[in-house]
Amino acid sequence: MPTFSFDAQVTAALFDKTGAIFALGDGSVRFENGARSEVHDGAVLCAGVHPSGEGIVTGGDDGKVVWSREGESVVLATAKGQWIDAIDASAESGLIAFSAGRTLSVIDSKDVAFRRDFQHERTVSGVAFDPKGRRIATSTYGGAWLWYARIEQQQPVKMAWAGSHLMVGFSPDGAFVVTAMQDNQMHGWRLKDQKNMRMGGYPSKIKSFAFLAKGQLLATAGAQGVVLWPFIGANGPMGREATEIGFDESTLIAQVAAAPAHGRLAAGLEDGRVWWADPAGQGLDFIRKDKGAPIVALAMSSGAARVAWADEDGQAGVVSL
Repeated sequence: MPTFSFDAQVTAALFDKTGAIFALGDGSVRFENGARSEVHDGAVLCAGVHPSGEGIVTGGDDGKVVWSREGESVVLATAKGQWIDAIDASAESGLIAFSAGRTLSVIDSKDVAFRRDFQHERTVSGVAFDPKGRRIATSTYGGAWLWYARIEQQQPVKMAWAGSHLMVGFSPDGAFVVTAMQDNQMHGWRLKDQKNMRMGGYPSKIKSFAFLAKGQLLATAGAQGVVLWPFIGANGPMGREATEIGFDESTLIAQVAAAPAHGRLAAGLEDGRVWWADPAGQGLDFIRKDKGAPIVALAMSSGAARVAWADEDGQAGVVSL
């Protein structure tokens, strides 16, 4: 099991085609083989896998969007005087979306001249592509907005729900949009009729969520165990109860990770431990048994065979399941 001791906090852990990659608060990107790229003048604030599957795209507090591969980094876009708060990329469409302040921007990894900028009424806190990479959801104060990624002049679909929405994601079938909110709850909308789905009862803020089992389950952090919401059928979690896995009254789940096509799930705890499980099977296996600083980054490879984790003190590791 490769382990690392970084001299800065990890912002994100991800897997590209080659292995695990860590983005750090000192502006650097570190690769599993020990390679290092100095990427941003300041902290990396967000990261995603490049549409090609090679390397990662990062957003920094220097207003730059950068593509980093081992031994190479290229500035793809800038937002002058702004922080890049959120980023997502689509392998299906080749597009990259990022937010800076109230603006959602879209660029094309295969066409350097292409750029679209979409304005919001309030700060954009999260961005996510739909499964085909054609539409983008943004989370903002008061709900989520939906945009077509390539159309220049358009009015977004505004899905309203009072409160501050911090992160956003699509279900793997593209039928639902979900957000994590400031006030300790998840919220969702069924896109065909914009029906609201309230998913509450959490003791703390939800910092992470992930779909697994071909989109049939949504796993979330924010409670003493991983909360699993059923997304089977046309109604998603409406009228259904959530279940919980890995309950431990002494701590909270800080991070979750999954590969949407597979059934495996990983969880990083506020007490520094990390485990993985298959909710359809029995029991959990601890990847990191020792307690320590809270887990701040967690990723599962696309084939669900490996997990990368990092804690608040810069300790990190990569594990084969």
